[in-house]
Amino acid sequence: MSFMPANFNVWAEIPVRNLDAAIAFYRAATGGTLSLMEMGGERVAAFATDGRGVSANLFEGEPGRAEAGPVIFLSAQGSIEEAASRAEAAGGRVLGAPVTIPPGRYVYVADPDGNRIGLFEAAA
Repeated sequence: MSFMPANFNVWAEIPVRNLDAAIAFYRAATGGTLSLMEMGGERVAAFATDGRGVSANLFEGEPGRAEAGPVIFLSAQGSIEEAASRAEAAGGRVLGAPVTIPPGRYVYVADPDGNRIGLFEAAA
């Protein structure tokens, strides 16, 4: 097989118990913008992008677990240390030390609902 799309990840959805509270957490943790909208008959909060990349949204549903399951990595404004600090101040929990990989650095964080996410800082 030779299928090689520009992005294998075409969309991500993060289930949260309280959409408004989750918007506040993800705005603080990532430094990004989320917009409320209706999508597929559901009220969701979509992460704003410059239109060139893949995005994600929050929706009201049963959250994942910080100990297991898939991880969605989100770009974060500033350094990983700054993002981790903002996430903790907003009610999240840092799950480990930053990890360096060729494209940049990331840190695992649990959001207030228990979803495990990765906050990502691109390499300079």
